Amino acid sequence: MMSLNQQLITVFKLCLALTLAGVIGYEREKYSKPAGLRTHMILSIGCTILTVLSFDAFPLPTDNSRIAAAIITGIGFIGAGTVLQTRERIVGLTTAASIWLTASISLAVGTGNYVIAIAGTLLGYLVLESKPFQFKKGE
Repeated sequence: MMSLNQQLITVFKLCLALTLAGVIGYEREKYSKPAGLRTHMILSIGCTILTVLSFDAFPLPTDNSRIAAAIITGIGFIGAGTVLQTRERIVGLTTAASIWLTASISLAVGTGNYVIAIAGTLLGYLVLESKPFQFKKGE
């Protein structure tokens, strides 16, 4: 069982993960992508809780990295649900990648790696907001 202080730190982690996921989710929502603000935020809460509990419920000498591996695998299935194939192209790959990024940010927050989580969020947001190169056919 976690102490009150540990639980308050976990609440801080949840709020930080929620905020960081909100940045990524906002960008997806702004452009009406398949998974938006709420999806990214809910995902971050779950990933952060699982990460924190993996260290509390299964203290050393267990292999806590197994929880992270299971989270990333599960997120792959969620991301796959955002990918659609049409006759001309595949849609939703970037949103699937943003979901995967949000999970990794939440894992970083859950393990206390706040600088990495914030840097990953800012870099991810910058990439999502950047204009892709437009190539003409035949180039």
